[in-house]
Amino acid sequence: MNIDPKIFKSYDIRGIYPTQINEENIGQIVKAIYKFFYESIGKSQPTILLAYDMRISGPALFEIAKKTLVEMGADVIDAGQLSTPSFYFAVFHYQYDCGIQITASHNPKEWNGLKFVKSTPKGLIKIGKPTGMDEVQKLAQQEIVFTPTQKGKVTAKTGILEDEVKTTLDLLGNPEVKKFKIVADPGNAMGAQYIEALFEKVPADLIKMNFELDGNFPAHEPNPLKFETLRDLQKRVIDEKADLGIATDGDGDRLYFIDEKGQIVPATSITSIVARELLKKYPGELIYFDIRDILGPQKIVEEYGGKSEIVRVGHAYITEAMNKTGGIFAGESSGHMFFRTNGNSESNMPIILIILQVLTEEKKTLSEVVEMLRRSYESGELNFEVSNSKEILDALKEKYKDGKFWDLDGVSVSYDNPVWRFNVRTSNTEPLLRLNVESYDKDLTAQKFNELKNFIQSIAKK
Repeated sequence: MNIDPKIFKSYDIRGIYPTQINEENIGQIVKAIYKFFYESIGKSQPTILLAYDMRISGPALFEIAKKTLVEMGADVIDAGQLSTPSFYFAVFHYQYDCGIQITASHNPKEWNGLKFVKSTPKGLIKIGKPTGMDEVQKLAQQEIVFTPTQKGKVTAKTGILEDEVKTTLDLLGNPEVKKFKIVADPGNAMGAQYIEALFEKVPADLIKMNFELDGNFPAHEPNPLKFETLRDLQKRVIDEKADLGIATDGDGDRLYFIDEKGQIVPATSITSIVARELLKKYPGELIYFDIRDILGPQKIVEEYGGKSEIVRVGHAYITEAMNKTGGIFAGESSGHMFFRTNGNSESNMPIILIILQVLTEEKKTLSEVVEMLRRSYESGELNFEVSNSKEILDALKEKYKDGKFWDLDGVSVSYDNPVWRFNVRTSNTEPLLRLNVESYDKDLTAQKFNELKNFIQSIAKK
């Protein structure tokens, strides 16, 4: 069977339905994943959790995937419709051997795909380019002959969200939090599940926007990194005189906050708040953040006696780094937040609860807490659609060769006097070049951002 190789991404499988992923080829893809699991886990009948999100094509692909796994002799745990953080929680918490989540994350409605993981006592292994994706791609292009040693079976799994809420509350010591007015917009997507489940146990005046699961995404694209999708939420927070707003993406693994003034809170500010709270309880722990914006979180971690590690962009790479070096928490600039207690994968319930706990204990607004912990100024990410990414990256290295160069992910250059830095990298999921600039001075950040933007535009080719 000819399967488009472009669907095998750096850290998941993702393509347009039904041209790239469909009912005809999903079985072959799942066979390849299961054979990879079977051979790498070394068990005669691995347990494999299977779930799907709210996309229109999800139920049909899910049923074919389930049927395929049973035919191959798998012990299938049917989790039904689930967010990706809850999927990670279930695989790790119940110690299943592996899992497949049918999802296309934050992509538009025409897309679908698969995220898949293995479980170890230390944490989850997300399958991506460094952890087996190339092998899965090769298997998917072959005729797979597989003789199961045992008969496959399906067991329905319920109560996952209830267990996830209880585990979160226990993890944070069942904190008493004030009853805040909160507006939440999961964009008709999977974050609605765990937001609702959490606030059934945590007091809040919860104002719901777009909570009905609908893979057509009638309100807006489920991608809070596109800030235009947050405008209605920002307005509603102001209109309702709410304490804060919450937004999540398509599969619920990205989380963004809106403060009481209707302003978008940078994900790095949330990382700083959470890192501070964790380091108060667990001194000296290791905190991770990605290469894009590091100055603010780094300062906070230093001030509170922690250690930090910089990793390349991408949820699979961050989980891999946490598995290797054992840190407690990671925050990514795109709103992914990771906990050791969730198998080193995304977990948003504790993030929400920590923010509410801080606001309760400090008797401050979210904007006041963010400003109190501000240590740097960020440009925000600017995307360029270009056909000559390598030429631009090489030109940047030459133009800024007097700075400190780092090629962990794209081109990063930093300066010490005055302190400022930038990162330019290609997207792992889209044909884009992404620019981020930061410094300790607001005007300097704006100046260098415009300088870099103009330079890239001067040599960019469509």
